[in-house]
Parts: sequence; C-alpha cells; structure tokens
Amino acid sequence: MNKHTLPTNHAANEGWLKRYYFVRAVFSICWVVAVLTVAQGSPVASAVLLVAYPAWDALANVVDGRRSGGLAANRTQFLNVVASLAVALALAVSLPDMHRVLAVFGAWAILSGLLQLGTAVRRWKSYGAQWAMVLSGAQSALAGAVFIGQARMPAEPTIATVAGYAGFGAFYFLVSALLLQFRPRRLRAG
Repeated sequence: MNKHTLPTNHAANEGWLKRYYFVRAVFSICWVVAVLTVAQGSPVASAVLLVAYPAWDALANVVDGRRSGGLAANRTQFLNVVASLAVALALAVSLPDMHRVLAVFGAWAILSGLLQLGTAVRRWKSYGAQWAMVLSGAQSALAGAVFIGQARMPAEPTIATVAGYAGFGAFYFLVSALLLQFRPRRLRAG
C-alpha cells in the first residue's frame, strides 16, 4: 500500500459516512412528519411506523457495517442490528398495548443508544466529528429510561410520545453530516 492509498480510502469512507448520516437524518425527519400527520387517528399507520423505525435502524446498521469493514469488524453495529430486529418483532407482538410498546421502545432506546455511543467512540479516532453521535447515543439511553418510566404511568401513550426521540436523532445525524462536510481540509488529510 503506498502513501496515497490510505488518504483516498479514508476520504471515500468519510464521504460514505457523511452521506449515511444525511440519509439517516432525512429518514428520521420523514418519520416524524408521518407520525404527526398520517399516524394521527390511524392505528394501522401508527403500528406500521412503530415497527418500521427499529427495522430501518437494523437495515441502516447492516449497510453501514458492511460498508465500514463488515459487521464482524463492527461488533456494536452487529449487536444493534440484532437488537433492532428483535425490537421490531417485539413491537409488532406488543401492539396495540401502547404501555408495553413504550416499554419495549424504551429498552431498545437504551441499548441502541449505548451501542451507537460505542460505534461513535470507535470512529472518533479515524474520522473525528463524532461528538454529536456520542451525545445522541447518551441522550437515546436517557430517553429510553424516561420511556420506561412513562410506560408505567396510567395515561395512555401514543406514537407521538416517541416522535421527539426521532426528531433529536435526526438533529444529531444532521449535525454529524454537516461536521464532516464543513470541517477544514487540513483535519481531513491528517
């Protein structure tokens, strides 16, 4: 491998990561909009959106993990795929009991947040600009604990309860993409 191969591969990987973060942000924004419009008053739309969110997370982690050296080399993403698929199934089984749905979603938010945090810490050395992903992972875990607490309350939760969670996720993915887009070139090369 010559001295020009590594920066080119690094730049290509960084470009992939930036596009990946943008796509994740756009999906989350679209999901929130769908929750606040289409899902209101539609139990079927709410159910589809609730199951789709962790299923999408699993798919996104599979694609990113493969692109980033394979899932075997990215254990946190592999575990996130497994957890997200299990949660999509658990949500489908828990419906229409929104208290159970919120508890399952909360447990997943904790686990996936910690796994995202682990992925971000691992990537920090190679790409930098991961502080937003670290914050996102930590906030996800905290939100999960809040969801579990809310699931025990007598008030009936709705899908809108988790819309803010996805909105913050979109924000953090967008910030990470923009950080990679606009950080100085001298940091990219070195």
